[in-house]
Amino acid sequence: MEYHTATLDANTVYRVMVNSILPRPIAWISTVSADGVANLAPYSFFTVASCNPPVLSVTQVNPRDRPAKDTLTNLRATGACVVNIVSAALAEQMNATCADYPSGISEFDAVGITRAPGQAVAADGVAESPVRFECRLREVIEISPEPSGGTMMLLDVVHIHVADSVLANGVIDPQLLDAVGKMGGNGYANTRERFDLARPVYKAAP
Repeated sequence: MEYHTATLDANTVYRVMVNSILPRPIAWISTVSADGVANLAPYSFFTVASCNPPVLSVTQVNPRDRPAKDTLTNLRATGACVVNIVSAALAEQMNATCADYPSGISEFDAVGITRAPGQAVAADGVAESPVRFECRLREVIEISPEPSGGTMMLLDVVHIHVADSVLANGVIDPQLLDAVGKMGGNGYANTRERFDLARPVYKAAP
């Protein structure tokens, strides 16, 4: 099947993308509102933007009923967040925070998630998350203001917490981290089945 995007509605484009660009890592982002309400929400349009300096990239797919989700609203107001990595043991709690809670209700409290005070930012992280990136907002890039349009959040990493339980010889072990990724629809994937391929070295022909 061939798709010409100029002729497609946004929902069709979304379905093609989320069912083919996968598995996607999950940024479980905790923020705090200007009124002091803690928010926690997962985003799967998430990756590394830079390692020097350390910058994460998270994209909001704009909701249909308002300009921004609570995460972006809070980031613009306070400039701080924690990106919590989701292990398999946290998958159900993470999924519970996908519900569209009113902005005055904290998902931490509604779902019963333990908070870990930020070390460098004024936002709590998820205590059970094995890796937490504490961040400050660097830049918001609006690709499109339309519903289902994209708004990218670039986040400067200022502090990283790594649980000793996921370390092997001082390095994060993917098996111990046991992270989950997002598939299409309601699907998730674990990272327990792995394979290795050595990176090839180019050698010029004699």
